[in-house]
Amino acid sequence: MSQVHDFLVEIGTEELPPKALKKLSEAFGAGIEAGLKAAELNYGEVSLFASPRRLAVRIQELQAQQADKTIEKKGPAKKSAFDAEGKATKALEGFARGCGVSTAELSEIDTDKGVWMVYYQAEKGQPVAALLPDIVNQSLAKLPIPKRMRWGSSEVEFVRPVHWAVMLLDETLVPATILGNETSDVTYGHRFHAPEALKITRPGDYEALLGEKGYVKANFAERSEMIRKQVNEVAASVWGKAEIDEDLLEEVTALNEWPQAVMGDFDEVFLSVPSEALISAMKGHQKYFHILDANGKLMPKFITISNINSKNPESVKSGNERVIRPRLSDAKFFWDQDRKHGLEDFLPRLKTVVFQQKLGTLFDKVERLETLTVKIAKPLGVAPEIASRAARLSKADLMSEMVGEFPELQGVMGRYYALEQKEDALVAAAIDEQYQPRFSGDALPASAVSQALAIADKLDTITGIYGVGQIPTGDKDPFALRRAALGLMRIIIENGLDLDLRLLIQFSLELHPEVTQTEALVNDIYGFIISRLKAYYADQGVSAEEFEAVRVCEPAHPLDFDKRLEAVVQFSKMDAAEALSSANKRISNLLKKVSGDLPETVNPKLFDNPAEEALWQMLDNLRESVSELIAGRDYTAALTELAKIRQPVDAFFEDVMVMADDEAVKNNRLALLNQIYQLFMAIADISRLQSA
Repeated sequence: MSQVHDFLVEIGTEELPPKALKKLSEAFGAGIEAGLKAAELNYGEVSLFASPRRLAVRIQELQAQQADKTIEKKGPAKKSAFDAEGKATKALEGFARGCGVSTAELSEIDTDKGVWMVYYQAEKGQPVAALLPDIVNQSLAKLPIPKRMRWGSSEVEFVRPVHWAVMLLDETLVPATILGNETSDVTYGHRFHAPEALKITRPGDYEALLGEKGYVKANFAERSEMIRKQVNEVAASVWGKAEIDEDLLEEVTALNEWPQAVMGDFDEVFLSVPSEALISAMKGHQKYFHILDANGKLMPKFITISNINSKNPESVKSGNERVIRPRLSDAKFFWDQDRKHGLEDFLPRLKTVVFQQKLGTLFDKVERLETLTVKIAKPLGVAPEIASRAARLSKADLMSEMVGEFPELQGVMGRYYALEQKEDALVAAAIDEQYQPRFSGDALPASAVSQALAIADKLDTITGIYGVGQIPTGDKDPFALRRAALGLMRIIIENGLDLDLRLLIQFSLELHPEVTQTEALVNDIYGFIISRLKAYYADQGVSAEEFEAVRVCEPAHPLDFDKRLEAVVQFSKMDAAEALSSANKRISNLLKKVSGDLPETVNPKLFDNPAEEALWQMLDNLRESVSELIAGRDYTAALTELAKIRQPVDAFFEDVMVMADDEAVKNNRLALLNQIYQLFMAIADISRLQSA
């Protein structure tokens, strides 16, 4: 009998939700792997397959049977297992009965807590075929499906109706009931090209069988690359370049089993409409890829992915052209209609849209943004009237026909409409860039006007929503406060803006009459925003300990935070880092033992050990230069200077008893250590680097 097997499971369904297909496939495979690990079964390569009508997993070199093992069942302590005459007590008899044996078959085990009665039960490993049905069903039950459905009279629930199930171990069928279906060795190909049953001889034949006879490219990743290649080739055939949005590519891959790229055309008259609107119509409604010419301009062409290999591709082409025309006509109509109004005309409508029940309407938000943007823009050198105008018009396009149809164009259309009515180019750009960064890795606002408005918009949302108690919890963050906080910090840090975050939080809270500002609320909001930086810096290779060393100092300026962290990262690489970190940890622990105010004044006359004098002299020599470097925010140089204190600190702790019996001497030594500690803390708490 083979020691390993080749395993295949496939679930055949109605068309699965395209935006969830990849996630479902990965979760299905991960669930089966988790089940195999829990059953202590070894396995080799895992292959995932996913198409609109199927989820499948193939596992090679799957262990044929669990290993035999001995289970230890612990009973009562020996002293309570027998009475004074050495007879088994009821406790022992009950334990033996529960194990299905006599008391004579029990053993003893000597532990550090005494001797206990035990039963060693041999458990024979089960064959993998007996375990797989439950492992598969458990994985399916745990799939991330927000809302399951039932069909017909069945009580079975799944994301879509299930029509067949395959489970093979080598060439042998594994009998089971999966989502209401008895397993078989039969699958089905493309709904139109190959609807007949296809018998699977062995798991290794599965992918080739579907590809050669079923008109199904079952491997999701390979099908995705197949589409990418086809789209690029079609675009190149007209001397263009396809713009491939990865989210759209994933969705289209999930919609097709046998993809065929087809190019279509649309009337050039539509090119008078902003390209973003045309692209949104093509991508959002029809899942089309667009093509750019050599100058980066939109071409009057599109690429659709058909799920059939048509004998008459012209009919597929013309059919899609007929479908896209009314969509583009709508976009042109909205563009023409919106331009009949100025952005100011849209402002009164903002009073009809609630931003948040306790925080008022979008118009109320705009009024706050006018004040806050001017406040932020002033130190950035932006004229108040420009900042105010950008904020005034920032949300107007939300009331336009175009954004009403294509919400993803918020800001983009505002920029176009602002330029149409001859607004300052900086104002127009700010209306668009206020939403940046829209996603991870997105560009940041370019001009100071855009940066001020973007910071104001995000800060107003964070302080308002946080202020009324709607704090993000778990995966619930309906106002995307986490994304707003990280975006705000990226704008400040990456653009080198020297802004005081605490003061801005306080100022923003004052603009919310519904919110009572307290020091605790300001601290909570500051902490929430700063905490977003942990993952941001982790992506840059900064350790959690390095980040924490700066975070505990709570720098008010994010740019200052960044400079301190850069210095700590450099310091961590120095030879003196570990010793000084350990010393600071020791100093911190000693200072925590002091009740009341920490001693601050050092009296050199109380020194009675050369190590004290040497440390004091080194500190005195460094103090002025380090303080100047800290004042100039040259923290890297400051820590480099402070590293010189390592040797006298080591000698101090080697030769001096800090907690001396003489109270004056003890306080003098604590004051010396406190001065060293505070000098370091003016940069970071390097004692936090201990576990780095």
